[in-house]
Amino acid sequence: MQINLAPLIFELCAIVISAAILGTLFLYARQPIILAYIAAGMLIGPNGLQVIRDAEHITQIGNLGVILLLFLIGLNLQPKKLIQLFKESSIITLGTCSFFFLGALLFALAIQLPMQDALIIAAALMFSSTVIGLKLIPTTTLHHKHMGEVMTSILLVQDIIAITVIIFLNIGGGNAMLVAFIMMLLKFVALCSLAFLGVRYMILPLFQRFDVIQEYSFVTTLAWCFFWAELSHQVGLSYESGAFIAGISIAVSRVSQAISVHLKPLREFFLILFFFAIGARMDLAGSNIYSLLGILFGIILVVIKAWGFTLALALAHEKPSMTRELGARLSQASEFSFLVVYAAMNAELLSVEASMFIQTATMTTFIISTYWVVRRYPTPISISSNLRQD
Repeated sequence: MQINLAPLIFELCAIVISAAILGTLFLYARQPIILAYIAAGMLIGPNGLQVIRDAEHITQIGNLGVILLLFLIGLNLQPKKLIQLFKESSIITLGTCSFFFLGALLFALAIQLPMQDALIIAAALMFSSTVIGLKLIPTTTLHHKHMGEVMTSILLVQDIIAITVIIFLNIGGGNAMLVAFIMMLLKFVALCSLAFLGVRYMILPLFQRFDVIQEYSFVTTLAWCFFWAELSHQVGLSYESGAFIAGISIAVSRVSQAISVHLKPLREFFLILFFFAIGARMDLAGSNIYSLLGILFGIILVVIKAWGFTLALALAHEKPSMTRELGARLSQASEFSFLVVYAAMNAELLSVEASMFIQTATMTTFIISTYWVVRRYPTPISISSNLRQD
């Protein structure tokens, strides 16, 4: 049976060409190129010119970029350093998440949304974006400086909390939630143990024998990433957590840094699809009062998150310059917001109005935070040559 690949090839061509054209225009206008990818999704997606009529499969392909991003982070983190970072950042993360949860809850109740909607809104908007946060920080800062370590640990703790929230929405509360959370931790520990054993007794011996063949090291490492991502998904965790486990397990290998360099272009391509899909989800024509309120709260949330992280990191005795920069870099909502909406809608726990509120607020924070960081701080995509670092 012959598979017709023409529609998929056409869509990928349309996405890349539109991203390149708008990227050029945005760079001439001295705007962040990530916003060009989002704008491309809005322009040619299902709610725009409809060149791409269904963005769902593009979203799924784009998620490969997130998987590779988490895998590369793991490749550059030694396990001992990771444990130490979790100890340092867990209190900061829990404190800031609680503060942001309360702020979003009060705003949702103030605009007269039901308590159930308000609770889900607060849970969806209390996290920061792993993709945008790590995409906009220079590689040297991310892997070799204290600020990158602190940021990574905060985002990883947030991801664990976010996965717990999604599990809660899928199974309900009470004892079932507690049992599911314990099972999640046991599964995570089991996967980590198996991954480290696999690296020690299988991957490292293979690398020692065939590491002179670069293609072999590349494809084996990539296979290791996707194997643990899929296994993690099959046991009820996320693809991203499996990819991260694969990364930290193989970080002990001396080829991990070289593999990280080889995988970067592949990651970049899939992240273009990820940001395009975010723009394709936006339906400006279907906006209502809650969409407008979502935009308003998105603006407020960026300010609240920047101030909250700055204060929390200052209380942890971090340097003032670092606290302000991290506050800006973590000031957006998270891509997990969309997953929370999806899980809550499937469980019939969230109204359409609250769903629109969450999505517009999240997109607003993405745009404002990205613009702020790219214009003010070092990033790999900064317009100014003085700020452009990788």
